[in-house]
Amino acid sequence: MPATTIYRPTAPAVAFSTPVKSPYYTTAAVKPAPYNRISMSPTTAGSSVNSSAVPSLTSGSYAGSSPGDRDSSSGGAGSVDLIDMMTDRLGNAVNPLPLDRSLARQAQTSGELNAKQRELAELQALAQRRLKGTRTNIADGMKAAKEVKRDLNWTQKRVSGLNAQAARKYPSAYQTANARYPAPED
Repeated sequence: MPATTIYRPTAPAVAFSTPVKSPYYTTAAVKPAPYNRISMSPTTAGSSVNSSAVPSLTSGSYAGSSPGDRDSSSGGAGSVDLIDMMTDRLGNAVNPLPLDRSLARQAQTSGELNAKQRELAELQALAQRRLKGTRTNIADGMKAAKEVKRDLNWTQKRVSGLNAQAARKYPSAYQTANARYPAPED
């Protein structure tokens, strides 16, 4: 089995002081730019230079150019800020008016839809109340019809009983009256 070696520094660790930042931010310090300026001229409509947002490696702007040409930040009339150029291109590419119109139309349609939904909920509640009232009326009507039927059955039995009693007690007068006023047939 191989022996393991342990590394131990020979010199003792020395503490060293670190510089402390001042609590106040100095405005004299140079702030690094969040983006670099690249020296290139804007493309024209008739030029053959690639006009897309991503430069091509085979286009004339980078092919055969020296690093000093691309990295020059000397400014001048040909210097173009890429962020400004991209912002302008995107600003010109998107027309906000149709988007604003469609957003306004969507809000209007949403409001109309919400109003119709509230109206529909109110109408459904009204229909439920009417249905409940109608069911109550139907139940009351059925109850009244059953009572009327029960009363009619009782009356029919009573009249039939009285007719039978009159026929037994007064047979000749009953037959004369029955001939003159016959009973209705069912």
